[in-house]
Amino acid sequence: MLSIVEVRTKRELKAFVNFPIKLYRNCKEYVPTIRFDERNTLRRDKNPAMDFCESKYWLAYDGKKIVGRIAGIINHAANDLWQESAGRFGFIDFIEDIEVAKKLLETVEHWLISKGLTKIQGPLGFTDFDYEGMLIKGFEYMGTMTTVYNYAYYMTLLEKLGYVKDVDWLEYEIIIPRDVPDAVRVVAERAMKSNHLYVLEPKNKKELFKHVPKLFDLINTAFKELYEFTPLTDKQIKHYTKQYKMVIDPDFVKFVFNDRHQLVAYVLGFPSLARALQKNKGRLLPLGFIPILKALKKNKRLEIVQIAVDPKYQRKGVNAILFQELILSCNKRGIVCADLNPQLEDNKKVRSQWHRFKHRQHKIRTSFYKDLA
Repeated sequence: MLSIVEVRTKRELKAFVNFPIKLYRNCKEYVPTIRFDERNTLRRDKNPAMDFCESKYWLAYDGKKIVGRIAGIINHAANDLWQESAGRFGFIDFIEDIEVAKKLLETVEHWLISKGLTKIQGPLGFTDFDYEGMLIKGFEYMGTMTTVYNYAYYMTLLEKLGYVKDVDWLEYEIIIPRDVPDAVRVVAERAMKSNHLYVLEPKNKKELFKHVPKLFDLINTAFKELYEFTPLTDKQIKHYTKQYKMVIDPDFVKFVFNDRHQLVAYVLGFPSLARALQKNKGRLLPLGFIPILKALKKNKRLEIVQIAVDPKYQRKGVNAILFQELILSCNKRGIVCADLNPQLEDNKKVRSQWHRFKHRQHKIRTSFYKDLA
């Protein structure tokens, strides 16, 4: 007997977070989330996005067995900014059964309708710092720490239930060249000279984190036109700074400043934790830190999480400066390839950069929507 139960207790929240681990236990491409971080994201007393979001979570049961999960989210700040009447579904996982998927999505749809909303979209989280999109191509490739993996049948069942594409994100893998290509070096040197720029490479985390507030200010400036983006609040900035403190490596954070000491660009990456999270199944305690620490010290793969350039400095060769510095650090640390965070299909300014590298565009993920009116 299929039933949908709202998550109300800590025990139920734990079951909600743990369900994908069981669903994907035989899937070699799946990379678990850090369970502690996901629980905090979902907790109303831990996630600062709750200041402007509402949320509910549900589990699907077949008898006593959990067979699916889903979150319903209303980001009031996004609705105000983008002048929408939309709610979101996210944190969605289910067995290959259309009735399970239907019941989960209908539960969120009915909740959003009761709130007076006319559209549902997803998978999305509370903010751009949460997982976005459903994998629709590239199921044979391993996931990353900053994306979520899903089975191919998810997309098939969503489309059968009336959901259609809203936007796509494309994912790339690039090969790190052994030397900085001449084309990159020349453009970087010219950009530095003509724009009066300099590179700051933090020597340690203490120096790095002195500049983190400037980094988030640049995010709010550079990303404001991106799909469903909402500016980060001071509470969110403190929250994300703390959350990523363990995995940030100064070798893979590059800041570009102008001659007025204003941050105009940065790139942020860290050694891939995908294998480490598979080993510890997303647990940090009691010994889950060990594979993570090993991966941070010795790795051949990098995850490039973010690249941002102030709009006033875009199309001026500033990205070449970031690439040059990143290539040098990767060669010093033995990194041979990098996974790039998903990039919106219409963000051609960013996607056009990768022709400078040997690369492949191997994954696509989609945000779907459905009208509720």
